Amino acid sequence: MIRPWNAHSGSIALDSTRMEYVCFGTGKKNLIVIPGLSDGLATVGGMALALVPPYIKYLKDWTVYMFSRKNEMPEGYSIRDMAADQARVLEKLGAERTSVLGVSQGGMIAQYLAVDYPDLVEKLVIAVSAPYANDLIKQNIGKWMEDVRRNDHKALMIDTAEVSYTEAYLKKYRLVYPLLGWVGKPKNYSRFIRNAEAILSFDAREDLKNIRCPVYIIGGEQDRIVGVQASYELHDCLPGSTLFIHPDSGHGMNEEDKDFYRRIFCYLEEKQR
Repeated sequence: MIRPWNAHSGSIALDSTRMEYVCFGTGKKNLIVIPGLSDGLATVGGMALALVPPYIKYLKDWTVYMFSRKNEMPEGYSIRDMAADQARVLEKLGAERTSVLGVSQGGMIAQYLAVDYPDLVEKLVIAVSAPYANDLIKQNIGKWMEDVRRNDHKALMIDTAEVSYTEAYLKKYRLVYPLLGWVGKPKNYSRFIRNAEAILSFDAREDLKNIRCPVYIIGGEQDRIVGVQASYELHDCLPGSTLFIHPDSGHGMNEEDKDFYRRIFCYLEEKQR
């Protein structure tokens, strides 16, 4: 059977557990994508065809891998630990220098991937992320953790959506709110809790000076999860980085902004001076 865009799912053994991934494309250039906190609710396993659409026009030149965090995460598992496991998996796959896109929490992991494993990262794109857990991030995660403690999945989904998207997008999205108590609810919230706790203890500001690859930072002026100031702070911590702030986008920019992926691939394909 021929798989469209060579889209497929896989997993890599890692200690006593596994790390799920999806892959699509046939290009010689590789892009590693690390998603945000929503990965704590459901891994990317088996989702290759659902996740491929934004990348289709680039897949002749690129092969894209999107990785979840590992299935079982120990207590105290940090963002830096997640980056270390990501590096181990890339080495198992035989990856050499690759471009990396980290979104939200994925951007935090990507920061430490570039800090600790500079030989793996050729170019780094950090989208709607932050160099540390600021007060706004802690406030949002505190609210979501309370939803989880009450086992209120509908509240978790609504609370997340209300700060992720712009008002224009929410006018359509709110129509599905009545379904959110049943759709996408995990068997338990242990992975979500481990991911959230890792964010709360994250602070890479003193280490970012060790990043040597080109960095593209993308932020949204309307971001109500990490705040737009977080993108400016990242830019200040990374002299020489390129910063783009979308004036009309929020944290869900990758879903709302039709130019999000075009902008990223233009940067990745641009020759650095």
